[in-house]
Amino acid sequence: MSDVTYAAVSVGDPLPAVRQREISRTTLALFAGASGDHNPIHIDIDFVKAAGMPDVFAHGMLGMAYLGHLLTAWVPQSAVREFSTRFVAITQIHAVVTCTGRVVEKREGNLVALEIQAADQNGEVKLAGKAVVELP
Repeated sequence: MSDVTYAAVSVGDPLPAVRQREISRTTLALFAGASGDHNPIHIDIDFVKAAGMPDVFAHGMLGMAYLGHLLTAWVPQSAVREFSTRFVAITQIHAVVTCTGRVVEKREGNLVALEIQAADQNGEVKLAGKAVVELP
């Protein structure tokens, strides 16, 4: 985490990208246990294939957690004032997700509005979001 200040950021500045490890079956099983979301579409290949899908896929909230990591790698968690996402596409197993963002507005009260996104190794956006952080 860097020592980011309101005075030091400008509209258009990028956040440092955060690349996650490849999403594995272990990743999905661990996230299911941590989140309590044991939906079989995320962990049971037989269930998924019976439903006509080729394989299990990541929880949408896993992608949101990755975006949360992007924010807290840039500023302390206590600086986050707003954080929302829109799920754009399914994140397939074995995807390598990179989270990026940029400053879109500076507001009164040392608030900075951000656009953030999570995309796979092919550049396909999986989640798009917004956040507001308060900087010193």
